[in-house]
Amino acid sequence: MAQYDNVVAVILGGGAGSRLFPLTRERSKPAVPLGGKYRLIDVPVSNCINSGITQIFVLTQYNSASLNRHISRTYRFSSFSTGFVEVLAAEQTKENPDWFQGTADAVRQMLPHLRDWRVNTLLILSGDHLYRMDYRKFLARHFETNADLTISVVPCRPDEAQEFGLLKTNDSGSIIEFSEKPKGDALDAMRVDTTRFGLSEAEAEKRPFLASMGIYVFNYDRLVDLLKTDSTWLDFGREIIPASIEKLNVQAHFFRSYWEDIGTIRAFYEANLDLAAPLPKFNFFDTEAPIYTRSRYLPPSKLQRCDIDNTMVSEGCIMNGVYARNSIIGLRSRLDVGVRIEDSIIMGSDFFESIEEIRRDLETRKPHIGIGENSIIRRAIIDKNVRIGKNVKLLNIAGVENADGENGCYYIREGIIIIPKGATIQDGTSI
Repeated sequence: MAQYDNVVAVILGGGAGSRLFPLTRERSKPAVPLGGKYRLIDVPVSNCINSGITQIFVLTQYNSASLNRHISRTYRFSSFSTGFVEVLAAEQTKENPDWFQGTADAVRQMLPHLRDWRVNTLLILSGDHLYRMDYRKFLARHFETNADLTISVVPCRPDEAQEFGLLKTNDSGSIIEFSEKPKGDALDAMRVDTTRFGLSEAEAEKRPFLASMGIYVFNYDRLVDLLKTDSTWLDFGREIIPASIEKLNVQAHFFRSYWEDIGTIRAFYEANLDLAAPLPKFNFFDTEAPIYTRSRYLPPSKLQRCDIDNTMVSEGCIMNGVYARNSIIGLRSRLDVGVRIEDSIIMGSDFFESIEEIRRDLETRKPHIGIGENSIIRRAIIDKNVRIGKNVKLLNIAGVENADGENGCYYIREGIIIIPKGATIQDGTSI
């Protein structure tokens, strides 16, 4: 285990997360809620902990306050260990007066914070992926092949391939060619025979490309040399990986399990709803590799006269006469009589309203936090602390693909209605 002692993980918090807007309007991408009670950042951090890697940095620069708060309240290691999860926000210095310009530039600017940890191996992860991986197998591949860089790869379909960095390997697994998000003929040229990686002929026909997962293991000294070679190299996919293939030992690690890049509203929506399926692709009920999150000590949820199926219900909810199908119902959700939820994500609330506060809401005709009587929600994402009144219909019957509501009270992206954090939808509203 000695070679694992000097492994440090760096989780890239991503840029502005524009494709996940408005979920990223007030938070960074890794802080976006997941599965009713988790956040996206909990996935890579938990994978690290379950793999025995407990020295973890999270790099971020946009809307990092809620991410800072979540990490500081969640991940506290024993004072007798060297473990930590620490946010490193972008900072302007004399040497680096600009914000992060890309994934490689983010790591370049954070090198001064890594020097004191005697790092010999750097595990670089993304903060917006849903998967479960034992990084010890990834590292074992890296060390066994004496690689300078190892990239974790998955087979992918032609319709999704152009969104990823694609690569080719030789028979020993060394990467010999890499192309970042190719299009047209360049895309077709990156086809490979994925039966060599254990896929059946039928599976290989459906998934004839090898895509980079954006997860890397670097020899630390080699990475430092690369980052110093050319200050205009800002991105791993566009510059660092192609330069590495030319002169270093670059290996592929084939990942065979479920992996989803949650970079768009549709991907986020579909990945969440799949969690509530009878046999989800990603299973939170795994005692050997749990996903950790903040302990909130909430009371059990209270359900009266409800009809609920294929739905995950988090702690602290009060639900009375609710119908729910294929949905996620998050922490502290308060759903009144006659509420109907279908194919939707209700993120819940950061706090409970007291009885006195709810009474004042009634007196001022202000909806309480949660969803009022007889409201119908279908194919929607309801962010945290939202107030939805009585007899509201969020259905998108017209089938609008994309729209922005007045004063930012709602958005429609890819046909999915999104009510942003803290918004209020008055009684009788129809969208």
